[in-house]
Amino acid sequence: MRRPTVRVLPALLVVLAPLTAAWTAWSSSLDLEPSSKLWVSGTSTVRSWQCRATAFDADIQVTQDNGSPAAILAGDKAVSSVAVTVPTERLDCNNGTMNEHMLKALKAKDFPTITFTLAGYELAKQPDGVKVTLNGTLTLGGVQKAITMQADARQDGAGALRVTGAHELRMKEYGLKPPTLMLGTMKVNELVKVNFDLLLKD
Repeated sequence: MRRPTVRVLPALLVVLAPLTAAWTAWSSSLDLEPSSKLWVSGTSTVRSWQCRATAFDADIQVTQDNGSPAAILAGDKAVSSVAVTVPTERLDCNNGTMNEHMLKALKAKDFPTITFTLAGYELAKQPDGVKVTLNGTLTLGGVQKAITMQADARQDGAGALRVTGAHELRMKEYGLKPPTLMLGTMKVNELVKVNFDLLLKD
């Protein structure tokens, strides 16, 4: 007896199509503007230093019905996910020797990206915007750690949201050895600060 042919793929597409359409309608993203900045700063036995990320990416998903910058500044928890990725080799300390030592210290060959993934957050309304407490996971040098950091969000032009903040960390907590330069006469302190100034638009 001939068995009936079961066309699984078309049936699956019929089932998934409404779900896909619903997800598309529910979720959208905030775009990272080119003027956004991310940099690492610190001190040494000789002078202070700064390394900026010449390229990085931020994937920020929001609910489409209330994910506008204005809604967020009004206190709506519209952000559903955040993932920031920094290619380690795109950190520029404006000094070739410092670049080389910093990339070695960050184990760039083995771990080519630095990432932050949001786990949750809280908002507190301020006169000129909102204070944001971010909880998430920072992956640096192949080591993952749960962190909490503070940020400020405010309106910056029509339909734009500016988010600024900083997070201090100790390199040794991530199994990283602070760079030593100039035959040991310049030693980078292990306490460094990650700074960000992000301009987002819907």
